[in-house]
Order: sequence, then C-alpha cells, then structure tokens
Amino acid sequence: MVDSEKFIEDAIAEIKKEVGTQRAIIALSGGVDSSVCAALAYQALRDNLYPVYVDTGLMRKGETENIRKAFRNMPLTVIDAKERFINALQGVSDPEEKRKVTGEIFIRIFEEVARQKQVSYLVQGTIYPDIIESEGQIKSHHNVGGLPSVMEFNGVVEPLKYLYKDEVRELARALKLPPEVSERMPFPGPGLAVRIIGEVTEEKIHIVREANAIVEQEILKHNPWQTFAALLEKGTGVKGDVRVHGWIIAVRAVQSRDGMTADVLELSYEALRTIASRITSELPDVARVVYDITPKPPATIEFE
Repeated sequence: MVDSEKFIEDAIAEIKKEVGTQRAIIALSGGVDSSVCAALAYQALRDNLYPVYVDTGLMRKGETENIRKAFRNMPLTVIDAKERFINALQGVSDPEEKRKVTGEIFIRIFEEVARQKQVSYLVQGTIYPDIIESEGQIKSHHNVGGLPSVMEFNGVVEPLKYLYKDEVRELARALKLPPEVSERMPFPGPGLAVRIIGEVTEEKIHIVREANAIVEQEILKHNPWQTFAALLEKGTGVKGDVRVHGWIIAVRAVQSRDGMTADVLELSYEALRTIASRITSELPDVARVVYDITPKPPATIEFE
C-alpha cells in the first residue's frame, strides 16, 4: 500500500517541477481519481491551475449539479458539450470507436480552453489499471488509448498513473476529501455511451440514465464496489395485457479491491425482484430486466 503522506509530498513536488511557472488544466470529472489529481495540482500550482468539467450529456442523473456543489470552492469551469458528443456518436456502435470519439472530443475541448487561458499542460487522473487495460487491448480508456495522436499541449501530467483505485482512495482520505468523493463509485470516461450496447441515441441515454438511478438507489445500501444499469437490445414483453417490444436492461453489481478482478455481489431474490419491478413500472419502454452474474475475468466490469 502506498505511503499517502510521502506520495502527496512527492507528487506536489513533481507537478511543480514538470509544469514550472506555466499554466495547466485539470480535467475534472468529479470521480475520485480526477478529484485527487485536482487537490494535488491545486497545492502545486494554485492560481495557475484551471479546473474544467465537461458535461457530455452522457452523465448520470443529477451528475453535473452534484459536481458544481462538490467543487463550489474551486474556480470550476463547466462546459456544456452535450450536443457535440451526441452528434459525434451518431451511427457509432463499436465500443472502441466510442472511446476514441469521446477521447478526442475531450482533448479538443481542453485545447480550446487552453488557447483561451494560455495553458501549456493537461493534468488528468489516469491510474494504472487504465494503462494496463489499454496496452493489453482489453479496452481503450478514453484518457489513454482513446487519446488522439496529436495534441497541442506541451505535456500531459499524470501523477496517479502507477496507482490502483484502492490506493487513490487512501490518498483522497489523507487529503480529507469528503466521503462522497473519496468513496465514489467508478464511472467510465465515455459515460453512458459504453453502457449502451450499439448506437447511442437520445432515447437510449434517457432510458439507461433513469434505470441507472433506480439501480443505484436500490443497490448502494448493499455496499457494492460498483453498480449500474446497462441497456442491451429489445425483447418481447407484456404490459397491461398488450404485447410490447421493449428495452432489456442488464443490472451489474460487483465487489472488487482495485478493479482488475471482480466478484459478483450476491443479492437476495427479493432485492432483485424489487429492482426489476421498479425499472419495468417506472420506465414503460423497458420490457425485461436481467442480472449479470459473470465475474471479471472472463467479463469486464463495464459492458463495453
């Protein structure tokens, strides 16, 4: 396990050395990785750091409002890029392509801000599993394999790139970040785009966002490492004695230490039935709910 106090001291010194007197953007998603990065970079750079949060339109329910509230003490720039991301994803169904599309848009937005603010460096919360999975061709993380080959920054600063998720959480606690940040569940950079099998549409985003909110409400009480809803394809169902061809929602809940392996969270039949009942009754266009019982490996935690 990492020595938190020493790591914090060394990371601040390294950021100061790498960026010097120039300016940097911190790509802030509100997750524990980027939040720890922001806390370290702010101590190192102070007024030369520009925290930027991009609302992709692929966020969880209430996400942007929660981010504004959590980081109200920082000069956070919130960029509404919903239309840009949704338009770029039209017709894209391949998971790797989704990651590359979203990764490039993120970078281009940060470059635009950088030109306005005369910023030279990008700071981001890449962690070691991101690198392992990208280089091992398991999946391209938007902040590693999904990055474009040409960027305008002098450098990308990644102080957490050799740490695992549990180690980053230890740093968050040592930095006294609030529990809603330090214990926050992982959320993929491409957002709900990789919780939708196939092409991303406004309808699918709405369905999976609402289903995800229900899943979190019902399963968080069971203390999962991560839980969420994913939208699969359509299947036949019956509602009000009428045949419907509605969406199929897959529910995922796992326990893990560092995200490299994961076991399925054992939920009672009663809990699963409650989730299925809520999703199918509160979302009229959903016909079926299934529970994914596959560990990692052979599955990944996310569906794409």
